[in-house]
Amino acid sequence: MATTTPDEPDQLIDVPAGLRGVAVTDTRLGDVRGAQGFFHYRQYSATDLARTRSLEDVWQLLLDGELPTTAAERDRFTAEIGPLRTVPDEVSDAVAGIARHGGAGLGGLRTALSLLAQADDMPPLWDSPPQRRRRDLLRLAAATPTLIAALWRHSHGLEPIAPDPTLGHIADYLHMLGGTPTDTRAARAVEQYAMLTVDHGFNASTFTARVVASTGADAGSAVVAALGALSGPLHGGAPSRALQLLEAIGEPSRAAAWVRAAIERNERIMGFGHAVYRGDDPRSLLLRHIAQDLGGDLADFAISVEAIITATLAELRPDRHLYANVEYYAGVVMATCGIDRQLFTPTFAVGRTIGWTANIAEQAADRRIIRPAARYTGPPPPQPVPELNLDPEAR
Repeated sequence: MATTTPDEPDQLIDVPAGLRGVAVTDTRLGDVRGAQGFFHYRQYSATDLARTRSLEDVWQLLLDGELPTTAAERDRFTAEIGPLRTVPDEVSDAVAGIARHGGAGLGGLRTALSLLAQADDMPPLWDSPPQRRRRDLLRLAAATPTLIAALWRHSHGLEPIAPDPTLGHIADYLHMLGGTPTDTRAARAVEQYAMLTVDHGFNASTFTARVVASTGADAGSAVVAALGALSGPLHGGAPSRALQLLEAIGEPSRAAAWVRAAIERNERIMGFGHAVYRGDDPRSLLLRHIAQDLGGDLADFAISVEAIITATLAELRPDRHLYANVEYYAGVVMATCGIDRQLFTPTFAVGRTIGWTANIAEQAADRRIIRPAARYTGPPPPQPVPELNLDPEAR
């Protein structure tokens, strides 16, 4: 393996494809320990936080470095967030047009957040003092559910519902979507899902956000870039695909045969397997428990099918470690709570935007650009440039 120093810029370091296992920077925000089936936000177990705290508490922990220890501390942070959910009139007016052009999903959110950053005149991170930077990052994450809900309602011929700063972040999101008082059990279930997916190591979208932030660009640009990465089906689109798997199976008695046929076709079993975990995904374990608490035919069906699929995969792929991942039960929980499957990935973005903005804040404080190299594998240079044949008859 080659080594490099600043004095040897042409020397390259060979790394695994996709940067697997390569530590590209230091972070104090958390880590994923796949072999142990454990992940944490700062010094706390993420699943413990999801069981015992609120999304706002985790938000404050990631962005400011500490959990609130008193009700007054929590109230100050939630009071800071609430007003930031309301977007300027020029953004609200534009959302209807964005939705008319098929922008009710991540594409629409990407456009609306870009407009919000422009309307708020967000300066480059390089030029922002810490307090302005913090305000911009809070603004982007706070406004995300408002914009998703407005886009969704416009796309269905409904008037948007103004945010209610007295509600929790997820309760307000569900209220803005449905227009009715939010069922507290459903709101808590979706909140716990959001808490479990706020951050998860240097995944593709988080890394993208940090790369853009490292250039000193404005906070809106970094979040919009992360949304672009999240839109890929290999990253943010799996919960609805996991539900499609359950629908294709139809009943538990068909599960084993269905999996065997899919493996023979060399198809991926959506909702199973993870790039990091080699055992149970801790997020999936808690979401399974949440689905059980919510109850219903879908949850019962998913739980029974999971056991059959896991056993069949262990038989057919003994060299692999294929267990239910977070997407498998995420779709079950969101569908049971009344969220349309077209909103699954945008709902994921409601929580993940909080993690992105915390990563952007950390990266902006580093003030060094992320600038890796690529290994050239084309024809050997330099070769003579061929002359252009100017004969009009030449083919």
